[in-house]
Amino acid sequence: MEFFCYHRDRRDSLALRMELLEAHWSYMDRFDKEMIARGPTLSGDGEVPTGSVHIVDLPDPAAARAFAFDEPGYQAGAYRDVLLRRWRNLLGRTMWDFRGGRTGGRRYLVLGFGQGQAADLAVPQDRNELIAYGPLLSDDGNTWVGTAALVRAPDPEAARAVLTADRYADIEVHNWQFGGRP
Repeated sequence: MEFFCYHRDRRDSLALRMELLEAHWSYMDRFDKEMIARGPTLSGDGEVPTGSVHIVDLPDPAAARAFAFDEPGYQAGAYRDVLLRRWRNLLGRTMWDFRGGRTGGRRYLVLGFGQGQAADLAVPQDRNELIAYGPLLSDDGNTWVGTAALVRAPDPEAARAVLTADRYADIEVHNWQFGGRP
């Protein structure tokens, strides 16, 4: 079962996050084989972490909750909230298989929060710029509640265009970079 997890930083928690960086990496190393994508979201200037994205393949919802809430930064109070949703990997690969590699170009997390009829269930035609892509689903995996994408794009507007704008109650675009140990 695939899960999308987004820990959003609490305001003024950067020092705490930096203090816990090795503990965070060590914790995530335990899930190396289950990891589909990972990496921090960043401020508008791309300099300051604002959150942490992890897409993982775990046995069940209980394992996903443990993954999200046992994370050292969460336990220490670094995050203001956690978005944890079932997810479906429509690309069928990990971020490490992305032909664009770890560097070159700007990267974004695009989150569309659904309303009504499911949208964007097919992979967009220009899949070469997609790092990860799939629907956000209800806890039972049966109801579409949005879409999450990691994409390389020239700017936030181009990244946002990967989703059908009028099909979502809200679309967020965050600077994102490949994560893991340098």
